Amino acid sequence: QVQVVESGGGLVQAGGSLRLYCTASGLIFANNNMGWFRQAPGKEREGVSCISWTGGNTYYTDSVKGRFTVSRDNAKNALYLQMNNLKPEDTAMYYCAAGPRSWYPSSVPRDYNYWGQGTQVTVSS
Repeated sequence: QVQVVESGGGLVQAGGSLRLYCTASGLIFANNNMGWFRQAPGKEREGVSCISWTGGNTYYTDSVKGRFTVSRDNAKNALYLQMNNLKPEDTAMYYCAAGPRSWYPSSVPRDYNYWGQGTQVTVSS
């Protein structure tokens, strides 16, 4: 049984930082692309940052480029999202997901098979 668990969300003031953490069990972590997605109330789920199974290729949505950094440690079955200079518009539920490996990671939610329950990020102005 595959389990994906994320943590690290919270309440932070604009300009602050948070580091999200995700781990997955029941699958070969190193063989999966991983992604961070977010969903705000009334909005569709969007790909925030994704990373290929080797860590060699990454994707960032335009609004987070230069502020967020995705990384993974396959030896520890760990995925991270370092979020700096947070803005109120970053407020959302953040989800971690695992999907089939490919050279370039997809940012489309339907391309990912396994999902965590989410961790809330709230940025106050």
